[in-house]
Amino acid sequence: MSEPHTSGGPVVRTPSARSLRGLDALNFFLADVRDGLGPYLAIYLIAVRGPDQGWNEATTGLIMTIAGIAGLIAQTPAGALIDRTSAKRAVVIAGAIAVTASCLLLPFISNFYLVAATQSVAGIAGAIFPPALAAITLGVVGPKLFAKRIGRNEGFNHAGNAVSAAIAGGTAYFFGPIVVFWLMAILAFCSIGAMLMVPADAIDDDLARGLDHGEGKAKSSKAEAAGEEPSGFTALLKNKYLVLFAVLAALFHLSNAAMLTSVGQLLTKLSGKDNATSLIAICIVAAQLVMVPVAVFVGAKADAIGRKPIFLAAFGVLAVRGVLYTLSDNPFYLVSVQLLDGIGAGIYGALFPLVVADLTRGTGRFNVSQGAVATAQGLGAALSATLAGVIIVSAGYSTAFLALAAIAAAGFALYLFAMPETYGYEPGRHDASGGGAAPVPAAAV
Repeated sequence: MSEPHTSGGPVVRTPSARSLRGLDALNFFLADVRDGLGPYLAIYLIAVRGPDQGWNEATTGLIMTIAGIAGLIAQTPAGALIDRTSAKRAVVIAGAIAVTASCLLLPFISNFYLVAATQSVAGIAGAIFPPALAAITLGVVGPKLFAKRIGRNEGFNHAGNAVSAAIAGGTAYFFGPIVVFWLMAILAFCSIGAMLMVPADAIDDDLARGLDHGEGKAKSSKAEAAGEEPSGFTALLKNKYLVLFAVLAALFHLSNAAMLTSVGQLLTKLSGKDNATSLIAICIVAAQLVMVPVAVFVGAKADAIGRKPIFLAAFGVLAVRGVLYTLSDNPFYLVSVQLLDGIGAGIYGALFPLVVADLTRGTGRFNVSQGAVATAQGLGAALSATLAGVIIVSAGYSTAFLALAAIAAAGFALYLFAMPETYGYEPGRHDASGGGAAPVPAAAV
């Protein structure tokens, strides 16, 4: 069990080795489960089911849109649930079971509405994992060690994605896309075991929702008595920088989400549908292998360098990546450019919970705020595929990639000129005074 220590600063905890190993394993095994079938869904429905069973690009896209909307709607309630519940382990386990069961049913059903229902359940359950993992981590290690630990979490998450994608790509070549379903079942079983490695009493529920300095229970009880339990969009709208960060998250995903999908479509067009699963797997593995060291580096250096310079690098790399895709149609070149996704997405994944934690520290609204910002992020991602698809049909792939790059450049400019450094941010003081830049980390001066 972790014991908290304070000395006038953020709470410092000493988590057990078992808890830390459990977090490592949980992030590794849950990596593929948390996203459901992801890009493999379209490949399975089109390549395996095909037009003979009523499945084409249009019906498959509609299924993915429905599932995406379900997950989007669930983001803020999921964060609120994590803030309120002390049974965080049970919520994660239930989510893993729900996602896996929904996906394992897919080979046995063909009705459009049943497929939509199963994938919507997977989308809703998947919305639980990001706030739950961040909350459990914060509750185990405390705010002082949170940045470093989140970087480690993301490293194991990306390693898990890379390994599972490599296995899926290799085995799908011999056995077809169906292997993805059985791989997910195995990973879900392992993730449940990993979650149980973290003792329930190792998670401080007050710290997990962003309450600091031993004031958690008093603040929580006072808020409940006054009827002021966290509301996602209320928490969002009361903090102008949290609103701005939500806009930036939406812009990042409006630019980023369609890039892998579009590259996958282009590679499929160039190489044929028979190799689609393996080609997508190669793209995923290439990016994930880069994300591991990037996420670990960001977690280790985010306090020293500051959040803002690193986040600007993510937007900059994303813009450059979009431009580079237009220079060649060579499959090896396209996969090599996809490596840059490892830098941008690796930075974003590690910094997202840190910036939200900065902007909500001491409010008890960490997880519900994560959900609210993730809703904006999800909206950007949902619109990204539609935007790219329309541009590809009307003007071609190069124009689509340039448009996505321009959105990333706009996000870079907005973050540069409007968003302060959030390390050291004090929500109550800054909001009451109309905002202002937070202190710059000493090591960055």
